[in-house]
Amino acid sequence: MADPKGFLTTGREVAETRPVDERVRDWNEVYVPGSLLPVISKQAGRCMDCGIPFCHSGCPLGNLIPEWNDYAYRGDWTAASERLHATNNFPEFTGRLCPAPCETACVLGINQPAVTIKNVEVTIIDKAWEAGAVTPQPPERLSGKTVAVIGSGPAGLAAAQQLTRAGHTVAVYERADRIGGLLRYGIPEFKMEKRHINRRVEQMRAEGTKFRTGVEIGRDIDGAKLRKRYDAVVIAAGATTARDLPVPGRELAGIHQAMDYLPLANKVQEGDYVAPPISAEGKHVVVIGGGDTGADCVGTAHRQGAASVTQLEIMPRPSDERPEGQPWPTYPMTYKVTSAHEEGGERVYAVSTTHFEGDAEGNVAFLHLVEVKFADGGFKPVPGTEKKIPAELVTLAMGFTGVDRENGLVEQLGLELDARGNVARDADYATSVPGVFVAGDAGRGQSLIVWAIAEGRSAARGVDRMLTGTSELPAPIRPTDRALTV
Repeated sequence: MADPKGFLTTGREVAETRPVDERVRDWNEVYVPGSLLPVISKQAGRCMDCGIPFCHSGCPLGNLIPEWNDYAYRGDWTAASERLHATNNFPEFTGRLCPAPCETACVLGINQPAVTIKNVEVTIIDKAWEAGAVTPQPPERLSGKTVAVIGSGPAGLAAAQQLTRAGHTVAVYERADRIGGLLRYGIPEFKMEKRHINRRVEQMRAEGTKFRTGVEIGRDIDGAKLRKRYDAVVIAAGATTARDLPVPGRELAGIHQAMDYLPLANKVQEGDYVAPPISAEGKHVVVIGGGDTGADCVGTAHRQGAASVTQLEIMPRPSDERPEGQPWPTYPMTYKVTSAHEEGGERVYAVSTTHFEGDAEGNVAFLHLVEVKFADGGFKPVPGTEKKIPAELVTLAMGFTGVDRENGLVEQLGLELDARGNVARDADYATSVPGVFVAGDAGRGQSLIVWAIAEGRSAARGVDRMLTGTSELPAPIRPTDRALTV
């Protein structure tokens, strides 16, 4: 146990964020660099070393949280990093981007603020990088087997790294011009600077993983031909079919899917553009969708100099405290204020868009909405609550409905889909096509980064077993496992 009285004598302290008026003028991460180091050892000491650590149940990776909390408390950062990497290929990603279901499952959280697990995690890995403790781990011998991984998001990268270290020759195919998937072009720079991806990719290159960017399987290379070229294929292409909003006026200029808007801002930071082709500068911006992607649009619009930002959500405003129907250790649906929301804008709940109104040039100018309430299995408009608001740029951030069906990959491989539009798979993550596996959102549906990494690791075990007859790779979750919710 780190500190037997830590949770009794030390209060919760989280990472300090930079002042709003400073951070909205740049694209750097919102946190004050180094602000965690003076407090993180004591924060790790709040871990109770529970007899049954429910944080393990909250985290699909099965992170050894009490162990690396103890090492962090004692200042043994090398040992902490070793235990952290034992279950997680990319803790610098999850430590910045994961909503931390481990914390909502923390035993201390029953009646006190939970341990700052996420902050401890990111401190451990940042210290490890600074100390040069994160090094390539190439395999001792090669198996002679080849694997193609389609997609370079967290699931694809995790599967590729595990399979490369197992001795297989792995090539990752990415349709974008850079590696990282949604980590690269869906997550804004202010949430995670892309240097974190770059150095992981270099580590993987040194281990032997090959990367092929600007290649879309299905369009540039036929999926069936790819399957013949490799001994196994892992589909980790995500669930990229965005949910649309089929209301009158949808065709007006200035209405975009979030994933058409966000990548352009990231490309500016990569040096591809001087200014983004779609910009919020000087415009009244409306973001439809109250989730994390919507918040990313809000923060991006602030940095681009929007005149106003309004975020709409069809669900009612969540409560500030854990709802009675969502007891510990489940992940509660509570009111969240992200760094983007701290920066301004208005959040409107329990409303639905009825139609868009345009100007004489065919550009969106106003959004018409109505308040709704849930009744008889659906959302019903409340009479007399109609309203219109200025909307010169609208982003749709309403989630995703399944794997891409337009590029031909599903048909070329003859993949079976489940009822939700995801690629169907068995207990080993194998699809209906021999030698083809699926990991991440492509098989699970839209989910969290920590689940994607867990799926990539688990699918790698299935591939390894198919190729060699056995496997020592870990499989932290089954395809049917779901988050700890009610």
